Order: sequence, then structure tokens, then C-alpha cells
Amino acid sequence: MRPCKLLALLIIATLFFGSFASFASYAHAQPQSNLAVTLGAALTQNPSATRFHTALHGDILFGRTSPWDFGIGPYADLATAWNDFSVGTGASLLLPIHDALPIVLSAGPFVRAFDSRESIGLSTDLFWGSRSFNYHGSYAMAFGLILQGRTAFGAEPDRALILGFRIDGQAFALPLLLAYGAITGGEP
Repeated sequence: MRPCKLLALLIIATLFFGSFASFASYAHAQPQSNLAVTLGAALTQNPSATRFHTALHGDILFGRTSPWDFGIGPYADLATAWNDFSVGTGASLLLPIHDALPIVLSAGPFVRAFDSRESIGLSTDLFWGSRSFNYHGSYAMAFGLILQGRTAFGAEPDRALILGFRIDGQAFALPLLLAYGAITGGEP
């Protein structure tokens, strides 16, 4: 089976089982989701270079009833470093070392397309920053630093170290919402 088809099946399975888990409301815990953009620098091994890295990262964490609770759940991301494109999925674990500044560890497989070649690999990342706990909804905002290691396997193995900032997706929507409110006078 080709790496892209294998990863597509993994992503579908993650979303499928994640949707079942979202119905679980043990101890009044609601899933907390997030969608963010990562901007940073990727130091790659093959070819040896530093590139601008961008990614769209989304996750859903289960089991949290307060900012001091651990959370676990699936993630998915789309990433590029100018001349490649990758799609990945895996699991995230939130460690509540501080109520406003937790650590989120993530790991999982990815498929990368680079110069018309595909490879499969493993990605691990560490996020440290603000990850809100939403008492009244299911969306949690996140802003912070990201350190990620990526290893691609295959005929041309490659490693990359990525350092960047994760910026919540709502930060990009806020100027549009403010402009819309100013034009309409706050009326929907």
C-alpha cells in the first residue's frame, strides 16, 4: 500500500474514532478543540538548508474538566517548507504544569511529497504556551512556542528540526470580525 493511502486511512480512522469519543461526557468533561497556524524555521538535513515552515494544526483534547486536568486526543496537520508538502496525524497529550501555560506533547506519522517523491515519517512536537480552558464551549485558544522533530524514512531519509510560533486561528479572523462589526454597526 502506498504511503499516502496508508496515512489517509489513519486520518480517517482518527477522525472516526475521535467523533465517537466526543460523545463521551464522563465527569462532565467536554472535548476542547483548537485550530492554529504554525510559523517558523525548519533546519533540514537533506538537503542541508534552513527554510520557512508553515503548518495548519488542529486537535481535540478529551478528559479535561478544569485547567489543571490532563488531556489526550487526536491531532491532524498540514505542513509545508516551500518545496514539500506533508499531511500528518497522531495523538496529543496535555500536561498541566501551569493553569495558563501547559505543555502539549504530540507524536504521529506523516506522509511527505518532495520533488515528486513520497515518503512516510514520524513527527514529534512540544508546544509550550497559552492553551485556554473554555468553561462554556468546546473551543480552546492556543498561542505559544513549538519545537518539532521530523524524520522521513525511505530511499532518501531526511530529518528536520523546526522552531516556531503557534498562533490561534481566531487571531486571523479577528480583524475581519472587527471590520464587519464596524461596517454593520454590530448588527448581524
